[in-house]
Amino acid sequence: MRIIDHARLAAYLNLPRADAPRIVASGNHATPWRLLEAVDKAVPEYRLFMLGAQPGIPVRDGIRHETPFVGPGMRGLSTLDYLPTRLSLVPRMLATTHKPDIVLLHVAPPRDKRLSLGIEVNILPAAIEQCRANGGIVIAQINPLMPTTHGDAQIPLTAVDFAIEAEEPLASPDERAPAASEVFARIGERVAAMIGDHATLQVGIGAVPDAVLAALGSRRDLRVWSEMISDGILNLENAGALASDSNINTSFLFGSAELYAWVDGNERVRMLRTEMVNDPSRIAEQTAVASINTALQVDLYAQANASYVRDRIHSGFGGQSDFVVGALHSPGGQAIIALPSWHAKTGSSTIVGRLPAPATSFQHTAIVTEHGRADLIGLSQHEQAANLIENAAHPEARGQLREEAARLGLR
Repeated sequence: MRIIDHARLAAYLNLPRADAPRIVASGNHATPWRLLEAVDKAVPEYRLFMLGAQPGIPVRDGIRHETPFVGPGMRGLSTLDYLPTRLSLVPRMLATTHKPDIVLLHVAPPRDKRLSLGIEVNILPAAIEQCRANGGIVIAQINPLMPTTHGDAQIPLTAVDFAIEAEEPLASPDERAPAASEVFARIGERVAAMIGDHATLQVGIGAVPDAVLAALGSRRDLRVWSEMISDGILNLENAGALASDSNINTSFLFGSAELYAWVDGNERVRMLRTEMVNDPSRIAEQTAVASINTALQVDLYAQANASYVRDRIHSGFGGQSDFVVGALHSPGGQAIIALPSWHAKTGSSTIVGRLPAPATSFQHTAIVTEHGRADLIGLSQHEQAANLIENAAHPEARGQLREEAARLGLR
């Protein structure tokens, strides 16, 4: 690894090909902003491949945007190429159809002749390996504020060709955000009631998973095998709810400065590459997995849409389909979709007759709303539809949903 001045970065970009190289960059909340800005100035045309890209990424003529999971920085762009795939299969895509020419990393300062990918591992180890195998260039932004994490986050100095040094604060959730509503609190309590001691948690970020985690503080010996974690997991650790003899396994994280300080140098937090943490067969090996995800809509066939809004891609499969399958095959596992029963902004039910968009996942253990729990496993499609209407749907929507069920032959 050679440390260079970012202003002279262009001189070192001896690309293996000149026709719109593919640049894979750390995504979500680990974007190497200073490095991405420097490369954007040096490369006239390229394809930018990121997961969960945040606002502020380069958007101009000459750039195509590629992702299997759309973040707010790419959402709605005319230059977006959405790649429908489970997150567990993205490393295979990087090895075949979408080989990277440049990889941009956001890392902690070297320790013991190694770098750490910090809060974002995800698909990056696979991207690094494929880029180097194809003669590409790996560049890192070394940030003293990035925590050092372990597991697959640890990479040798020799994996990086060039690096720039740039201090940059890490993003954290907006502390001004309103407190969770009574609706989310009720959902959290209902889901938490389904989870006992010794369970293995998979949760995301947002009001629903936060409410679930907040209601689990009295549990004991909980384990974590999750695509991502946030402050809710730290709160469980502080409450004594997590098993002290078990690693906390995840692939990326986002949260407060307190969370980042907790994971810094904490070998119990194992950051795993996507093809491991999202592999349904590995998920199935964990005990009593409680996969807790949310959705925008659920239909009477018990299919969940968590990806599309008004016929346009909003996010993507992400890890939801991976964890639904893995949890269902886990001993004592369950795949739970939790969501409010009503869209306040549109004044419409989130339980619908039939999805107007492609399904993100299906065959769940239960659908949970503030009004109740609709169990699904082992029931006929007529029984599933009836449970969704009577136990999960908003009371004001039930009459219309009964009519929809009859029209669809589900009554």
